Amino acid sequence: MTFSHPCRSQTKWIALLSALTFSLSCQAGDVIQGRVVSVSDGDTITVLDADHQQHKIRLSGIDAPEKAQPFGQRSKENLSGLVFGHDVIVEWRKKDRYGRTVGKVMVAEPACRESTCLKTVDACHAQIVAGMAWWYRQYAREQEPGDANRYEQSELDARARRIGLWSDPEPTPPWDWRKAKKSHAP
Repeated sequence: MTFSHPCRSQTKWIALLSALTFSLSCQAGDVIQGRVVSVSDGDTITVLDADHQQHKIRLSGIDAPEKAQPFGQRSKENLSGLVFGHDVIVEWRKKDRYGRTVGKVMVAEPACRESTCLKTVDACHAQIVAGMAWWYRQYAREQEPGDANRYEQSELDARARRIGLWSDPEPTPPWDWRKAKKSHAP
């Protein structure tokens, strides 16, 4: 008769429960796991998976300033500091009209530098908390209800504290900025 060490058994159960919880939270979606190899702007990254396939990811639920907008570069830098070179899990359900995967990006706490750390930080939400992105209200129905509420409340809090782009007296939402730029194009 062989006995396993009680901690190993407990660790297996915790891992199994974590995997089950994660799979249930994804519902009808899919998952990409890999390392962030590029950050294009404050809401777009590239993830390299274990098969060396690159995935262009558009962070769901947010819209960050365009690079040429005020706070555009700072938004990109903030996201880079959070995810660049780190392993992430992307929970996704759709692709956008540009073929990018639209998903919630989960990363380990910044203090954890090991690949085995649990991915508990929602990078999309972190951008809003830092005042580096808008909650994309137009797509709220595509978010989990809890996420939509949390994102909205975090944007209101960032606005009230006047942090990041909210320190600008009249920040222009990126969707309005893109529309204005398109209407002025020759």
